[in-house]
Amino acid sequence: MHSKLKDRLWGTDPASLPPLSRAVLYLFRLVYVLVRDLSDSQLSLYAMSLVYTTLLSLVPLLAVSFSVLKGFGVHNQLEPLLSNALAPLGESGVEITHQLIAFVDRVQVKILGVLGLGMLFYTVLSLIQKIEQAFNYVWRVDQERPLGQRVIEYLSVLTIGPVLFFSAIGVSASLGGNPLIRSFMDYEAINWVMRVAGILAPYFMISATFTFIYRFVPNTQVRLQSAALGGFMAGLLWETLGSLFGEFMASSTQYTAIYSSLAILILFMLWIYIGWLILLLGSNLAFYHQHPELLDTPEREPSLSPRQHEWLALRLTAWIARAYLDGAPPPPCATLARLMRQSTQAIRPTLDLLEENGYIVRAATSPPGYVLRRAPETIQILEILERARRFGEGQWVARQVEPPISDLMACIDTALADCLDGITLKALAQRLAERDSG
Repeated sequence: MHSKLKDRLWGTDPASLPPLSRAVLYLFRLVYVLVRDLSDSQLSLYAMSLVYTTLLSLVPLLAVSFSVLKGFGVHNQLEPLLSNALAPLGESGVEITHQLIAFVDRVQVKILGVLGLGMLFYTVLSLIQKIEQAFNYVWRVDQERPLGQRVIEYLSVLTIGPVLFFSAIGVSASLGGNPLIRSFMDYEAINWVMRVAGILAPYFMISATFTFIYRFVPNTQVRLQSAALGGFMAGLLWETLGSLFGEFMASSTQYTAIYSSLAILILFMLWIYIGWLILLLGSNLAFYHQHPELLDTPEREPSLSPRQHEWLALRLTAWIARAYLDGAPPPPCATLARLMRQSTQAIRPTLDLLEENGYIVRAATSPPGYVLRRAPETIQILEILERARRFGEGQWVARQVEPPISDLMACIDTALADCLDGITLKALAQRLAERDSG
């Protein structure tokens, strides 16, 4: 059944379908890959890891946020926000909120000392780092931010983020109590609109929060429309599953009978786990919206055959050479991945191979683009192809091949050299440009 579904979804060329059928096909492909990634053990492991780190960092995080918000006089908004986040837990959520706020109130920053304050910030920063690692996995990013940049950006999130968030809540509340605004409430239509806005406000607030996270946390450039789509769907899931979890909590008296006082902790951890899965699933949706070319394969990270490695090496160098000949900016890894219809993780080993062998070099641009190290007319296609064919080959291979086999391979090499004799990278890039212009 699983293989038949993949054959149905990927056995048809979308270019041969009318626009509506093509859109439906991509929608079903998107649902398939989202379910595949959600059931992937790595995504579940990241969610479970974030549950553990959240439990360790929750009180220090609230303490830091409380200290920052107290300086701006909006610290009283912390408890209602936490209560809303834990609303699906019902009465248990109210109890957990009171306990957490009590812990935060007992944290005396003045008497912690330098070491205690450092540990407090380290615990909080480690949580944000774990979140970034999970998002980098979703976005196929294999490079983290530099340490200095991470510390500066994380501290900015901890200090500026809560102030802006709760200031917006305060402005909203003050507008609701403004006499001029309240005078308009006498009109039935405006009153109805305000009531609907009050119902939808929590949903839009959580969606905006998710959009902000998707936009800035991954160590890559995320388009606003992709982040907004992921935030919209994640907010919808959050509200929907929150209601369902609340119904589950109302009928879960047997868990209290079995686990006694531990039931609250178990259900609290379960809700945190569901919350992180929702967050990661929304990020997945944003990723595929920004990179629809990765819906061309049912595998998350398709394994490339030796022949595909050869194609990839030739295509990468040809596109880099074409940018050079056209006077275009050096294409970064993300742009090349989109042209190759592959993820950045899939093409990076080939880029590293080409860089190590002196064909390309990273330019001092932001993000770093790739340029040719030598003029394209001096690079023979045969050189690149031979490097790609020896991708991952150890020194021991040449010593252990028997003479009859080595003679046969030598014949193949000679035939290949005769076929590609005199063809340069410049000629290949020019033919690529002629094809696109024609």
